[in-house]
Amino acid sequence: MFKDDYNGDDSLISCRLWKGTNKAGSVLDSRRFKGNLAKVFTNTITFIERNTKSGWEKTQRGGRKEIRSYPKEAIREALVNAIAHRDYSINGTQIDVDIFDDRIDIVSPGSWLLPKPYDDYPIGSIPSMRRNKIISACLDTANLMERGGTGFQTIVESYKECEKDKQPGVLIFPGFLDLRLFDILYQSDIELETKDISDKEKALELLKIGDKTVKDLQSILGYKNRGEFLKSVINPLIAEGKIYRDGNPKSPTSKICISTDKKQ
Repeated sequence: MFKDDYNGDDSLISCRLWKGTNKAGSVLDSRRFKGNLAKVFTNTITFIERNTKSGWEKTQRGGRKEIRSYPKEAIREALVNAIAHRDYSINGTQIDVDIFDDRIDIVSPGSWLLPKPYDDYPIGSIPSMRRNKIISACLDTANLMERGGTGFQTIVESYKECEKDKQPGVLIFPGFLDLRLFDILYQSDIELETKDISDKEKALELLKIGDKTVKDLQSILGYKNRGEFLKSVINPLIAEGKIYRDGNPKSPTSKICISTDKKQ
């Protein structure tokens, strides 16, 4: 599964961005990645990055500090953990990455291996027991996996300043494990100064996957005000000739599309 030309289904990761805090909402963005594990890992990280928020917090001294919905190291370690410890012997399964308004659930096939229940271990002190030693060794060699089984401790450490109800955790189901990370910025009253260039780039990446309405793009990128979203993202991209609107501008069903040479 680390060969450049690998194209089997065993490495499949299904990623979805949901509107709301559960699967009763609509899917705003989705991708399925398979191929060699290093490529699948990179593509999944990119999907998460473009579908989660980042911005700036103003400091007391007048400077700016970058803040993110999820610590980079937590996302990286959670995904590596799912790849390294999933049970590849369960046919027809996959790793699922579901992004909700308040959290990310990374669900991988496989039973809980440790002798005691998850809740019996102090947070950040879960012993390492590797299900797939060869895959783990390859991830070690590629510098993708924490050596010495310290991955979950790294996740916990990245959340150490967060309140108790936002601490990461593991949910155990028959045959599946769900590593849950909470959005640090969800329902936060921190005023974000969103990076315009980042949002424009994210909009273009989303449109490369498929046409979307203004409303869907606005929701994905986290803008509460439609007018500000049009002014900061959509109108500049239209003026630059990178996108165009297909349909009546006043219709909620009209789509925003990537410009082709013909349209430009």
